Amino acid sequence: MLSSVLIAIIFFALVFEFINGFHDTANAIATTVYTQALPARVAILMAAVMNFLGALMSEKVAMTISKGLINVSVEEYVIIGALIGAIIWNLFTWWRGLPSSSSHALIGGLIGATISYSASFEHILWTGVLQKVIIPLVTSPLIGFMVGFLLMSSIFKIFAKWVHNKANQLFLRLQILSAAFMAFSHGNNDAQKTMGIITLALISSGVLPETSGVPIWVKIICAVTMALGTSAGGWKIMKTMGRSVTKLKPSSGFASELSAALVIESASYMGMPVSTTQVISASIMGTGTARRASSVKWSVAENIVIAWILTLPVTIILGGIAVQILKIFM
Repeated sequence: MLSSVLIAIIFFALVFEFINGFHDTANAIATTVYTQALPARVAILMAAVMNFLGALMSEKVAMTISKGLINVSVEEYVIIGALIGAIIWNLFTWWRGLPSSSSHALIGGLIGATISYSASFEHILWTGVLQKVIIPLVTSPLIGFMVGFLLMSSIFKIFAKWVHNKANQLFLRLQILSAAFMAFSHGNNDAQKTMGIITLALISSGVLPETSGVPIWVKIICAVTMALGTSAGGWKIMKTMGRSVTKLKPSSGFASELSAALVIESASYMGMPVSTTQVISASIMGTGTARRASSVKWSVAENIVIAWILTLPVTIILGGIAVQILKIFM
């Protein structure tokens, strides 16, 4: 029988997952919508289905979240504090139209909540944070940028002699496949973070033994919730991703999505909770730079990078404050 606090954790976790769905919808389909490869409603429906399928595929990232970041059994309200911190930041960046990282918001919230609860830095697995969070935080966007740049440069060379309209029609079709792959990879990486938080709560409350993996019912409710959130869309961030960073064409949209999906799937295989937002943003910048550096609106890119940098420290603070407020009532 689940306690009322555990039910509250699951509720807040699913709220976070729903917000993650509409907050990060743009990651998968913004380029597809703005190159008119698919109508927006069709693209969102496709992304919802692929998010759902991706969320059921693995649990390596979930295990990193549930067992690889902290080494203390925290009280249940601490996990609620972590989720509240992440939710506040996600809603703020969505309101501002900034494509920030839901992944790092959740991780930052968990770190801040644990430090605030224990009044100590000793219960954070800093080696795990460095290897699984900080290093991918820095390297995954750089890899996304380089893969996007190289793939776009190759496309320019291979299709240089093609008739423009013929090439456009080909990449409009290919974009449907690359967007589906991107949505799948988003579900495979991002949905697992919430699975990991719920699993951590179940272990902390004694419902599951410490050696447990992610229960199938947790996988299903997280997959369904992310799919529902995705179906709600994310128009503000979609505008930023689709046309504010650089002017996208079908070929660059395809290159951006494929590059990002390859990087994210590689990270998921290694159990690294990377930011799909950062990777696709960097891939878009890479494909834009391959055309010419001046085609990228670097002022917009600067705002995106600032949001990336702020996410971890701000959510650490928010998670810590939320725990102290909850502590009064708990």
